[in-house]
Amino acid sequence: MNAQAVGPAVAVVPPSRPGADRYGPAPVENPALGEVFAHTPGCTPEQLDAVLDDAARAFPAWAATPLESRREYLLACHRALLDALEPMAELLTREQGKPLRHARAEIRLAADWFAHTARLELAPERLVDEPAARVDLERVPYGVVAAVAPSNYPVLLAVCKIAPALLAGNTVVLKPSPDTPLSGLTMGRILAQVLPEGTFTVVAGGAELGARLTVHPTVRLVSFTGSVDAGRAIARQAASDLKRIVLELGGNDPAVVLPGTDIADVAPRLFAAAMTNSGQFCAAVKRVYVPRGRYRRLADAMAELARTAVVGDGLDAATEYGPLVNQAQLDRVAGMVDEAVATGARVLAGGRILDRPGHFYPPTVVTDLAPGSRLEEEEQFGPVVPVIPYDDLDRVLDRANASPYGLGCSLWGDEERARALAGRASCGTVWINTHGALRHDVPFGGHRHSGIGVEYGDRGLAEYTQLKVHHTALRQADREMP
Repeated sequence: MNAQAVGPAVAVVPPSRPGADRYGPAPVENPALGEVFAHTPGCTPEQLDAVLDDAARAFPAWAATPLESRREYLLACHRALLDALEPMAELLTREQGKPLRHARAEIRLAADWFAHTARLELAPERLVDEPAARVDLERVPYGVVAAVAPSNYPVLLAVCKIAPALLAGNTVVLKPSPDTPLSGLTMGRILAQVLPEGTFTVVAGGAELGARLTVHPTVRLVSFTGSVDAGRAIARQAASDLKRIVLELGGNDPAVVLPGTDIADVAPRLFAAAMTNSGQFCAAVKRVYVPRGRYRRLADAMAELARTAVVGDGLDAATEYGPLVNQAQLDRVAGMVDEAVATGARVLAGGRILDRPGHFYPPTVVTDLAPGSRLEEEEQFGPVVPVIPYDDLDRVLDRANASPYGLGCSLWGDEERARALAGRASCGTVWINTHGALRHDVPFGGHRHSGIGVEYGDRGLAEYTQLKVHHTALRQADREMP
């Protein structure tokens, strides 16, 4: 595959001029092989300006398009993505590494997200209906929205921004992660065939392009999913022009196993919730707390699942877990495990970079963490889960909350007892006897360093709108009418 195969949706071919190389084609690596297999075109500052000018010009007509017509456009996007499911899924696996069946599921869910979003409501609301006045509230679009997508679910998490922004009447410019740009560029080419010109555009580039996009005066809202550090930078950049922001950032989600819980029942479910997408999921289980009397049973059960997991190239049908997306992430995960071991931790399964091409780290279960270990206090974003014993349920809930993150938390065991404890979890979502279950019709967002604003459902749609009040003073004759 070459850059020309994925780039026609966007004016991104760099011109021949001094200094253009820094914006030239960028390599895209297959993380299962550790080899470059494609190049993406780069977007120069001048080209970004032109793309944003096009989006700004397209905005008035798109915002004036009747809501029912915008719904039809989203349904057309749904059909177009489904028609491209197989080639899109293979491309996603090659650039991100996830098993092909999971890539298919992501493309299918992204397509369905357009359809789900198309059914959301944006009806005006009557706030005051009195003899002397009527006051109505409507939600109106911001203008040009910059959507910055991550590498772990590059298609789905992009669509979770694109679909509500478009339905609300905004135009959208998407910047995919430089690790996984091909699927975003391909989606741009596909959707350009069904959306009005300038309504949705994709630009490829790295951090420099992202910063320019964020500070550009044409952009009125930035929606970002990614790391806390990058979110802070975007918040600072957006503040200079008072842009609105929606930030879905990292998580260090705890899972607390309650006393008396059936370990054989919860062990495979906890393992799956920790290892989904090789741990590259903001709402994955990042640490497990279990009563000391059941500690070894749970740790051993999860370690056995780790030892029997099939790790490999996502294009191999037998693969259950693929590679990490890049070398830097592989080094970070390995470094955190090595550091824990150096301070007394014990690895029950995994724990070493696999001796093969690609960025592979096996599912890993760690016990006997020293107090203050980074594996407990930071987000590893990889296939590693520490299992930590506790003696006092009240104290362990405080320990689970003792984090700058506040994305999710799960409680496992007796439902009534879990529901009674759920109010003490300091996070955006509390799950009971499940973890990481996200729905298109349920808002999702974090507390503290895990984000600003929410995504999904009616409340997620509202993030892409601003309030406009219509206040009408009624004439005397109107007041006297029945």
